[in-house]
Amino acid sequence: MSQEKIGFEQFIIAVPAEHQAFIHDLHDFMADAGCRIAFEEKKSGLLASIKYGKPPRAVANFLFRKQGLLVRIYGENIGGYRDFLHTLPTEMVAAIDGSSTCKRLTENGCSPKCMGYDFEIGDAHFQKCRYGCFEFLVTDKAKPFIRAFVEKELGERAK
Repeated sequence: MSQEKIGFEQFIIAVPAEHQAFIHDLHDFMADAGCRIAFEEKKSGLLASIKYGKPPRAVANFLFRKQGLLVRIYGENIGGYRDFLHTLPTEMVAAIDGSSTCKRLTENGCSPKCMGYDFEIGDAHFQKCRYGCFEFLVTDKAKPFIRAFVEKELGERAK
């Protein structure tokens, strides 16, 4: 299947019923904040891509995987809200811990465009790849933290 543009209505239908209100609310918040949102049907499933700024840079993606609906947040400005990371629930910190280590930071490998993220949560030091570091399964427990994370990142980018 080739990449095919779809609308929000087609995307939201694929979202599990228990997460539709959350995704709808997050979509509206990001659209109101000036984000450009595109929906596509890809070989691996549906994808929502949210970009902000000039030039537009990725803020988040909604994607479907075997385990369910995921939100990937590009926390390029985590330096402005490091304290927030310490409030993340255990399941979200475990997702960060399980993500790939950034070879650019640890071995000077990988893509020269990828700078990865270097940060701490509690006593743990993380050096993670930007493409999977903040990729969270949408759960009832994670929803308010995902929303707050997106708000904080957009707030930093708007400065």
